[in-house]
Amino acid sequence: MAQVREVRLKSRPVGMPAAENFEIATVDLRDPGPGEVQVKNLWMTVDPYMRGRMNDVKSYAPPFALGEVMTGGAVGQVTASNDPNFQEGDLVVSQLGWREAFTAAPAAAGLQKLDPRGLPPQAFLGVAGMPGLTAYAGLLRVAALKDGDVVFVSGAAGAVGSLVCQIAKAKGHQVIGSAGGAEKVEFLRSIGVDHVIDYKAEQDLTQALMAGAPEGIDVYFDNVGGAHLEAALNAARLFARFAICGMISIYNATEPPPGPKNLALLIGKNIRMEGFIVSHHFDLMPKFIEDLSGWVREGKVTWKETVFEGIDKAPDAFLGLFTGENLGKMLVKLA
Repeated sequence: MAQVREVRLKSRPVGMPAAENFEIATVDLRDPGPGEVQVKNLWMTVDPYMRGRMNDVKSYAPPFALGEVMTGGAVGQVTASNDPNFQEGDLVVSQLGWREAFTAAPAAAGLQKLDPRGLPPQAFLGVAGMPGLTAYAGLLRVAALKDGDVVFVSGAAGAVGSLVCQIAKAKGHQVIGSAGGAEKVEFLRSIGVDHVIDYKAEQDLTQALMAGAPEGIDVYFDNVGGAHLEAALNAARLFARFAICGMISIYNATEPPPGPKNLALLIGKNIRMEGFIVSHHFDLMPKFIEDLSGWVREGKVTWKETVFEGIDKAPDAFLGLFTGENLGKMLVKLA
């Protein structure tokens, strides 16, 4: 019987997670039983939402259990199958990341056969997967992008934010993007963002935002919260729409952070602010993949990946999300 490694949640973090909150365990990989498959994971994803699952609180996704292997998106290859719908060699997407391999029933693993459509397999954990659909649904359905809109995106160099920028540009819109550091600023300029804010170099985010959009913004795609949300409220035009995707600036807070001090601007400006979770928008996936494939062929969409290698580096990759180490999608290459 082969042995494989997996990452378990050893303890619940208080504030910023640390290496000691994780442990690497070696387990036996059993042969598949009736109706089961065995999969060797090739890639796994780490995502900011996983921080919430490290807390023992009720949310839209159940918390990780202490002492148990964590879960998340992964791309793998079937190495043995007792299910007629899956053959040895098939590429698959599952929700059983954070491990080198697994044996499970396809339904329990959330197993789906992968049709690469000319894209690299790991793209289905990023631009062509959950982050990509998040960008698509948040911009087009939640924020209801319309002709002439000026779009502001925070966390714009990340997996979600960078695609939001490119979709908006593909549809002919002016885009302002915020990110931290020279490398990320240069990347945003390379994908056509009209005005880039290096928030680490700015004392006044509102002033920096208004420099790029003197007449204000119509759409704000929020990945950060905090000061970025306040600046967006200040810069919003009448009837602006805010799609609240994430607020990574507060995920590691040890006490409730203060809310935006200018929230009352929602009233006079008639702003619609809506939070959303991508799982409520999976009906858009076929249309999203169709549109994405076209944008890639036309050279309107590209993407970056930050890759850590080996299951033992998965915690480091996850922690890097909160220190700004990722440019584009943060991934762990397992094989």
